[in-house]
Amino acid sequence: MTVQPYRLYIERREPDKNMARFYALSIEPNLFGETSLVRSWGRIGSRGQQKIHVFDSEAKAVDLLLALLRKKRARGYLPLQ
Repeated sequence: MTVQPYRLYIERREPDKNMARFYALSIEPNLFGETSLVRSWGRIGSRGQQKIHVFDSEAKAVDLLLALLRKKRARGYLPLQ
């Protein structure tokens, strides 16, 4: 069961390229006692896409969250200020 709530929202905006994207990550428990990492992404203002990864432990979900965050930060995504 998830003790610590994990929610992250980052954006990448480049007006000269007409780029405005978001990426959201959250770790949530599911009905079967497992831990889910929910990823949402797309253009800001749109519904975007979503993918759910299911893990048997919270630690594995946190590891994937951190790995995805590192990749997105390297590509220019930043938290809202």
